[in-house]
Formats: sequence, C-alpha cells, structure tokens
Amino acid sequence: MPDPTRPVYKRVLLKVSGEAFAPKSENGVEMEVVSKLADQIARCRSSGTQIAIVVGGGNIIRGSQLSARSQVIQESTAHYMGMLGTVINGLALQDALEHIGCQTRLMTAIRMDGVAEPFIRRRCSRHLEKNRVVILGCGTGQPFVTTDTAAALRACEIGADMLLKATKVDGVYSDDPVKNPHAVYYDSLTYQQVLEQNLRVMDMTAIGLCMDNRIPITVFNYLKEGNIERAVAGEKVGTIVKVS
Repeated sequence: MPDPTRPVYKRVLLKVSGEAFAPKSENGVEMEVVSKLADQIARCRSSGTQIAIVVGGGNIIRGSQLSARSQVIQESTAHYMGMLGTVINGLALQDALEHIGCQTRLMTAIRMDGVAEPFIRRRCSRHLEKNRVVILGCGTGQPFVTTDTAAALRACEIGADMLLKATKVDGVYSDDPVKNPHAVYYDSLTYQQVLEQNLRVMDMTAIGLCMDNRIPITVFNYLKEGNIERAVAGEKVGTIVKVS
C-alpha cells in the first residue's frame, strides 16, 4: 500500500465543483463544509504534493441555467456571471486554508487586482514550487467554456501529473447510479472508451486535452474523509482514466 507520507504525484490539479461549498442546500457558502475541504487539502500539501485547485461556482450561480431561464440576460453575460461566482468560492477556500496555516494564492483568469492575482503560468508554477496552494478562479476567462475544460487546460499548462475530479459519487458509472440501480461501475477506463461510450466523466473537450497531453484523470468521492489524501498518495480511489 502506498505510503501517504510519500505522495506518488509531485503536482496535481484538483477540480472542485461549486456543490462542494454548500452540498446541503447547493446555494451559498457553508464555511463548516469549506473548512473540512481545506483540512484535507492542507494535509496533502504537508505531504509534499504541489496542489492547484480549479473551483466551480454552481452554488452561487449557474450561467447556463440563468441564460436559459431569462429572456433579458445574454448567454455570454450569464457565463461571465458564473465565472465571477467562482471567485467567491475561491476567497472562501483561501481564508479557510490560511486560517489553518496553509499559504495560498488566489489567481483568476479575469483581472481583479484588489482580491486576486492574474493567472500567469510561470508565476503559478513558482507559487507551487514554494509549496503554496494555488486556487484558480474564473475558469478560462472566456464564456461557453466549462470549468471541466478549464481544469484540463490548467493541468496541461502547469504540467500536472494527475487531474483529480472531486465528485459526490464513488467514480464513473455507465449511467446515473442514483436513478439506475443497475448502472455498471468502472474501475478504470481509457480516454477512448470515455469518448466512444459518451460517459459523463468530464466534457469531451476536457477529455481530449488530457488525452493529447497524457494526463490521467481520477474521478472520486471527496465526501469520504481522507479520499483526497488517498488519491494524492496513489491509492486506488475511484475511477482512473488513462491511455491504457
């Protein structure tokens, strides 16, 4: 069994959805929940793994849903609103991490110098080398691009060894396991299988980016205490998607 004090991966990109900030109501920010997430992340950093985190903003606002319901707000505007929601979550996670002594940097794809640094690839890598947790907000800074794609893109840019996608289920299934009790669980998959079977791991653009850059993806249940640390330590947690 891998030693959790000696992580397998030097640098990882953790994708956390907005639901992770308020899983009970799926609205707003619940700091008790954020603090539990921060505790796991801080322990991973203490083990020596460099961690960058792409945060979603669905608990604040979902741009795609807003534009679909409104005849006033343009879809691109709604997407920008959703990007700004990720910064709220980023600030909450930043304070939760620094409250327990974990140095962080919040970087955003849309400039807002009063609260965060602009994302610059080399600067981000330098922060990681200094053992700071880097929180990445605003996705790619462009509308019509999901945070899944943003996570894959940033993983490629910073040279991550693994992309960790934190979810509420144990891994990847052939169908929604909540709705279909006969859904098949996949222990491992290739990128090609994900694309051919149209499995809902991440969106197709994100899968393509990871496949082209040979970055494996682990999809796991972050709600199980210690799972983030286990994934970073190289233990078998969730479903892994890789070349073969």
